Parts: sequence; C-alpha cells; structure tokens
Amino acid sequence: MIFGLPIGIFVEGAVAILLALTIAYCVVLNARLKRLHADRDALRQIVNDLVTATNLANKAIQELKAGALEADLALKARLEEAERFGIELAHHVTAGTTLIERITRIASAVRQHQAQTQKAAPQALEETVEEAVAAAVADEPSKIQTALAKLSARVRTDRSAA
Repeated sequence: MIFGLPIGIFVEGAVAILLALTIAYCVVLNARLKRLHADRDALRQIVNDLVTATNLANKAIQELKAGALEADLALKARLEEAERFGIELAHHVTAGTTLIERITRIASAVRQHQAQTQKAAPQALEETVEEAVAAAVADEPSKIQTALAKLSARVRTDRSAA
C-alpha cells in the first residue's frame, strides 16, 4: 500500500494518467500531421509552379538566343555591306582626286598656254586645249566633251573680245 491506497489503484491511476498524456500527445501530433499534409500540398503546388516557370524561362531563353543569332547575322550582313560601300567610296574618292588633279593640270596648262599664245592664233589654243583634255581624261568621255565645249566657248569668247 502506498499512501494508504492499494497498489493496484495506484498502478491503474498511473496508467490512466499515462494514457491521458498519450491521448493528448496524439491530438497534438495529429494537428501537426494535418499541418504537415497541408504544407506538403502547398509545397507540391509551389514545386509545380516552379517547374512551369522554369520551362517558360527555358523557352524564353531559347527564343532570345534565336533572336540574338538573327540579329548577329543581320548585323554581320550590314557590316559587310558597309565595308563594301566604304571600299567603293574610297575608290570613287581616289578617282575623283585623280580627275581633279588632271583637270587642274589641264587648266594650268591652258592658262600658261593662253598667256604664251595670247598674241598667237586662237585656233592653235583651241586645238591644244582639246588635245590636253582628251589625253588627260580618257576615263569619262561625256564629261570630257562637256569640258571641251566649255573651254571652246571660252576661247571663242576670248577671241571675240580680243
């Protein structure tokens, strides 16, 4: 006997207390399990959303790569075209410079010849100008003919003024 009670009642009381504690613990554990299951469903939804977002991001990256490749090809084509135009422009500038130098030499020769032959026959001056222009500028016949016509008109004007 413990505390004046038979041992059986004491043992059964202890078992009842332990049983009550076990039931309370089971209730708490059940509540935690319910929360865990709810969290697991939410976590599963989050994982599904994350997988969907990852797939969308992969598709977007692939489209961006394709767009970048397209832009790169277009840019390369434009750069090549610009280089061709640059080379062509440089050739035109060189040809223009050469033509201007020839015209300058012709004009200089005409002025010198005009100064020397001011007293000579205007016919000879006109022929010399025509020969100089034809010899110096053989690349563009239409421009040469126009220049010759202007020079001839000027010589005629000078001749009539003299």
